[in-house]
Amino acid sequence: MKMAKEFKEFAMRGNVVDLAVGVIIGGAFGKIVTSLVNDIIMPPIGMILGGKEFKDLKIYLEKTEGLSGDELAAVPAIHYGQFINVVLDFLIVAMAIFFLVKGINRLRRKQKQEEAAPAPTEKECPHCLSKVPVKATRCKHCTSQLEAGA
Repeated sequence: MKMAKEFKEFAMRGNVVDLAVGVIIGGAFGKIVTSLVNDIIMPPIGMILGGKEFKDLKIYLEKTEGLSGDELAAVPAIHYGQFINVVLDFLIVAMAIFFLVKGINRLRRKQKQEEAAPAPTEKECPHCLSKVPVKATRCKHCTSQLEAGA
């Protein structure tokens, strides 16, 4: 019973729940990026390469003369087209995460600056331009009457 209670406390911590949500959204975002690369970016590149599917580009490691179909599929090959697809997937996801983190950091910096800005303790006398306490109603230098909060 004690272990079940400890596990429940662990699983319900904010960090674990946030991580789970992030993993789920990340998986869905990865599928979108994969579709973008495979269905939008690579077909025009394949068309430029002579109508081949880019992901099907490969270098065979053995002679393939006279082979077709299943025999050709059994020949070991370096699938560089598929590798390039995966690298593009990664770069797009990495760029999206970079911009997301950059935006979040900008918001955090702005929030910290707003929190860190202390309230002013002095104000300027409009008559002699000397610094006087904010709560002062009369200037200590020229004895002019000051407006409240000015």
